[in-house]
Amino acid sequence: MTTETETVAGRSVEILRYSAFTSDPAGGNPAGVVLDAARLDEAGMLAVAAEVGYSETAFITAADETERRFRLRFFSPLAEVAFCGHATVATAVALAERIGPGEVVFDTPVGDIRVDTVVDGRGAVRATLTSAPTRSRPAVDAELDAALAALRWAREDLDPALPPHVAFGGNEHLVLAAGSRARLADLAYDFDALADVMRAHGWTTVQLVWRESELLFHARDPFPVGGVVEDPATGAAAAALGGYLRATGEIREEAAISIRQGEDMGRPSDLLVTVDPADARVRVTGQAVRIGG
Repeated sequence: MTTETETVAGRSVEILRYSAFTSDPAGGNPAGVVLDAARLDEAGMLAVAAEVGYSETAFITAADETERRFRLRFFSPLAEVAFCGHATVATAVALAERIGPGEVVFDTPVGDIRVDTVVDGRGAVRATLTSAPTRSRPAVDAELDAALAALRWAREDLDPALPPHVAFGGNEHLVLAAGSRARLADLAYDFDALADVMRAHGWTTVQLVWRESELLFHARDPFPVGGVVEDPATGAAAAALGGYLRATGEIREEAAISIRQGEDMGRPSDLLVTVDPADARVRVTGQAVRIGG
């Protein structure tokens, strides 16, 4: 396994770099992965995440390879994040390459997250994470209006068939459905204003989507609270969207929803979300590939 040893805050740290939800290192969402972070405290992990500069870096702080159980924490360049889907997928793929495919269990701040990894006929590793139990509620007028103002969107820009919600799939995300692909493509928001709104309500990203068909969504995820304008692939928000579709009755029987994200920022990503109306947990599937060898 290719690693890069860096000195951060006076400590030597082995950092892996993966791009998740893609088979192309130039696509997807990059994540840092530190497989041995037992010696790092919170300040050290935050310093590493800031040095790496990706939207999130994942840190394994305790490991039992025999039981395939690992304690996992996530940091953006600015703060710790309770859960991060793309970094979870990246870590699971990194572990599969090290200890072999199969199920691993991550002990995270939002509870146990199980991830199953398999190797396809081309040798690529695919990971399926099972989310924390999802939930979703309608957005109230005050929080919706504040978010729309920061986005520079109007209520008329929204799809009336998909009501605004605050959905949870490990983190809370405001879910807004654009009425057209053109509206989704035109994203020029007020970075500081949206960050303030998101901090006030505890949202990790704003999940902006456009429904092309019953089983295909396009998504964009502003992430100013993490110091990032936009996430090119967001596994936690994908899980939240699955829970939203379940809660609003858009999915009434088990279905697999494809999410295409990152196209508008030149990093196309593909996420597959499997939703069972009888189960509050959602499964999110994607590949991850190493960056730089």
